[in-house]
Amino acid sequence: MCTPKHTRRSFLAAGAGTGTLSVAGCTGLLDADDFPGTVETVAEGFANPWAIEFVPDESRLLVTEREGQLTLVDRADGTVEPIDGTPEVYAAGQGGLLDVALHPDFDEEPWVYLTYAAANEDGESATHLGRGRLDEGNGSLEEFEELHVADPFVDSDGHFGSRVVFGPDEAVYVTTGDRQSTEFGPDHVSQETTNELGATLRLEPDGSIPDDNPFVGDEEGADSLFSYGHRNAQGMTVHPETDDLWQSEHGEEDGDELNVVEGGGNYGWPIAHTGCEYGTETPVGDDPFDRDDVVEPVYYWECTSGGFPPAGMTFYDGDAFADWRGDLLVGNLAGEYLGRFNVDGTDVEEADQLLEGRGWRIRDVAVAPDTGSLYVAVDDADAPIVRLRPD
Repeated sequence: MCTPKHTRRSFLAAGAGTGTLSVAGCTGLLDADDFPGTVETVAEGFANPWAIEFVPDESRLLVTEREGQLTLVDRADGTVEPIDGTPEVYAAGQGGLLDVALHPDFDEEPWVYLTYAAANEDGESATHLGRGRLDEGNGSLEEFEELHVADPFVDSDGHFGSRVVFGPDEAVYVTTGDRQSTEFGPDHVSQETTNELGATLRLEPDGSIPDDNPFVGDEEGADSLFSYGHRNAQGMTVHPETDDLWQSEHGEEDGDELNVVEGGGNYGWPIAHTGCEYGTETPVGDDPFDRDDVVEPVYYWECTSGGFPPAGMTFYDGDAFADWRGDLLVGNLAGEYLGRFNVDGTDVEEADQLLEGRGWRIRDVAVAPDTGSLYVAVDDADAPIVRLRPD
């Protein structure tokens, strides 16, 4: 059964049934109502894969592994090809090679964008954004360049974010974490707009700052900021119909959230939060629904609910699972399932716990543009990329 959750102060308790499907020749239980398909392994042996991205007009996809490897995977036969030319990463704690995205005009501009943790000479680390041109013939990223470094570097191994997507405006949006700062109050780094921690950044494809960013010209705000007051957003996607930017964000003790991100918005962490301090039932900050100066979540898991530690996310816009069209899919890490959510505007309700019971931490999910099948990255030291497709 689903854990009780809340959406805009409306109580929800979503239940699910049980079905069976095959994975690599075996059967397992799936906490879902009549799951209409099959799960199969595409390729395996990945070391903590973090993100997947489809190469346009091909049967291949890119996979990042947290230790620093970028790989091309053939979806048809499962063959893998390592890609050279990736940056040196800080692979410690939650750091390493993280997200991957492609330039919107990839056919003419074959830029591959990567987010990653990297360290300075003092051993401090920061979230980075860089890009290189994919040369499939040589199996490499050429002309790799560092585009932006989230300021400041910090002596911490945690909370790097980090997702990167292109918006409908073709700007680059990047999430950064609060680097595990425990200063719970108005002086927390996520509430200080002069830095780039606990934020969503908005950049031009070449890494420069758009002139219309919310804090451009504001002496008390970093020019790169699009939104702030975040803890650690590890999922981000664009709604295919509304063009709204959605994020999934980790809370403290529960307090996990789904947010629709607005330019200039303060998302409350840690002055307003639905979670508690770790190991307690002591609220972190005020109730976000009682404050006019923060943007409230569209869906959240409050303290004592059990939470939903979220990862990668996407809206389903394919044809393979027609009944899911418009639903939001979000990876659940500690809960070990893929959440499917019905979305109507900003009203959200959890519908299914896909892949539940397999012990899989779900790190990322993506929809194949040609077939509508779902591809899922499992977070483990020896992990598969799996495909969900109709029978």
